[in-house]
Amino acid sequence: MNGRAYFGRVFYGLLLYFLSMSTGWSQVVSDKPPRPLMDVGVEEQLGNTIPLDLLFVNSLGDTVTLEQYFNQGKPVLLSLVYYECPMLCTLVLNGLTNALQDIPWTPGKEFQMVTVSIDPGETPKLAAQKKYRYLSSLGKPGVPEDGWVFLVGAESQSKKLADALGFHYKYDPSQDNYAHPAVAFILTENGTVSRYLYGIEFKERDLRLALLEASEGKIGNTLDRIILFCYHYDPDSQSYTLFATNLMRLGGVLTVIVLSLLLGILWKKDKFK
Repeated sequence: MNGRAYFGRVFYGLLLYFLSMSTGWSQVVSDKPPRPLMDVGVEEQLGNTIPLDLLFVNSLGDTVTLEQYFNQGKPVLLSLVYYECPMLCTLVLNGLTNALQDIPWTPGKEFQMVTVSIDPGETPKLAAQKKYRYLSSLGKPGVPEDGWVFLVGAESQSKKLADALGFHYKYDPSQDNYAHPAVAFILTENGTVSRYLYGIEFKERDLRLALLEASEGKIGNTLDRIILFCYHYDPDSQSYTLFATNLMRLGGVLTVIVLSLLLGILWKKDKFK
């Protein structure tokens, strides 16, 4: 790759990051983005179920279906990237890894991780290199072999997956790269799209609550469920924010519990006088 092509790819990666902080292109000043960026963005498909019969090849060279990583009683954190991306994909995977380091859950145990390449020319060897790098960076011992999978495959398969997720990307032959948004997907165990998380830095709280929400409370502890009750996802800020109504309800319940305990203690004291 010559210097011009490399720096061109880096430029588009940075530009796409700033544009992908919204679900579309509405925040771009011009209504005509550069030609390589036309039709690139995210069209949210919340509640849509992705096709689980799609075929890919894992980092070991084995042909697998998406279904092998679903219907296991846990939510799925999915990302669409390409492994030779010079900028944006690496930043997204780095952001996910950094956020996951602060969450006391392990891929393959409390939740499943699936990373799929959108470049049909990439190989299982590249997938294996990425897997080794990110599992090493994650620093969580005991991740099962299929806890975080890195897949490659034919364009017909990755494109169907991207379309089901509303992930619109485009190949730019002049720069030999893919223009794409920066986003991670949270899905339920049966493949239903539950939440979109945007950007290259992910808040630990947002990622944790999104996984808990997608699991319908099956993972995490009681405190996690209480926190989820007090927060709701705000599409405008693209983050979980305190939900005042539920917070007041929780406060009311706690007040009743405390008063009941105090009254019980006073009643016992009066009874034994």
